[in-house]
Amino acid sequence: MDVGVVGKPNVGKSTFFKSLTLSDAEVANFPFTTVKANIGVGYVRGKCPCRDLGVTCNPNNSLCRDGVRFIPVKLIDVAGLVPGAHEGKGLGNQFLDDLRQASALIHVVDISGRTNELGEPSNGHDPAKDIVFLEDEVNLWFADIIERNWKAVKGRAQHESGKMVSLLSEKLSGLGVSEKSVEKALSDAGLLDNLDWSRGDVEKFAKILRERGKTIIIAANKIDLDTEGNFERLKGEYELSPVCAEAELALREASEKGLIDYMPGVGDFTVKGGLGEKQLKALEFVRENILKKYGSTGVQDCLDKAVYEVLEYISVYPVENEKKYSDKNGRVLPDAHLMPKGSTVIELAYKIHSDIGGNFVGAIDCRSGRKVGRDHELRDCDVIKIHARV
Repeated sequence: MDVGVVGKPNVGKSTFFKSLTLSDAEVANFPFTTVKANIGVGYVRGKCPCRDLGVTCNPNNSLCRDGVRFIPVKLIDVAGLVPGAHEGKGLGNQFLDDLRQASALIHVVDISGRTNELGEPSNGHDPAKDIVFLEDEVNLWFADIIERNWKAVKGRAQHESGKMVSLLSEKLSGLGVSEKSVEKALSDAGLLDNLDWSRGDVEKFAKILRERGKTIIIAANKIDLDTEGNFERLKGEYELSPVCAEAELALREASEKGLIDYMPGVGDFTVKGGLGEKQLKALEFVRENILKKYGSTGVQDCLDKAVYEVLEYISVYPVENEKKYSDKNGRVLPDAHLMPKGSTVIELAYKIHSDIGGNFVGAIDCRSGRKVGRDHELRDCDVIKIHARV
């Protein structure tokens, strides 16, 4: 499960990405700062079971802070997209290819309207145009891929009754969409039993499939510069998240240097010392104009929303000792795994290791002490011991 960070050039996309990952993504005020995909690891917030269970955890693959578990997620910061990208304009072909395996997209928009459609500095640009064009470009990219493969799918489907869904899913597997999503999109488009598609049918199906397979979250970035009131004007028409990536990056970097105490996603910070007057003034501006006004910088909220609300993932904690909630090395609640809602115990077993899944015997819900079977549905924050034949 990957999350793509997308947008036209020069909207703060790489700043957004860097604030989540603290990577070395290049950040500058000119178009096409990113000319190839930056890959990094961000962290979504989840509830750690440690406080409920009255134990001190020893995280291995994640972090725990004050009962909040930060769980790793792969992020892709792709090259800037401009109108006509699906036809190869700008860095379009590279951009679109980079986001193939992303399950959800965070679209970083310059809500201040200070960059035009090409990402060049300007004044008075309508951010709504950016929201529409990016969605259209991704939809048309889907449509072009579907159209290129449709003749082969149609030819086989005419001779293999009932195979249309599986044949089309196979051809579209490179887009990271599931067979279930393909079937539902075909049904919603009224094309499940139709092999005679027009270009309009292709685009209709592509739009529905993209909405199911790569949902777009809109991060209204540069909210502190929105003097035109674009956010208020557009929030009724689009689902916008107010964001100031530059503020989040400043807070994260200050925290990393030990200058402030700051937890990503919260609405305040504590100064620890070592800051000059200019730095204190800048941080106070962030506090008064971003944190107090919007509750947070919005960056962490966007990632959490992508994983938990859009993709509907849950966090699960496998252990080997159901009494101490530990692994074989005595580490308490060492690993947190993100799983799609509705996942079962056997799916968790295979995710941990194929040998554990293949030799599965049974499992224990460590909170209740109850034995559960392979098809038991997991819940968020479950602590599970899996028995496997050695």
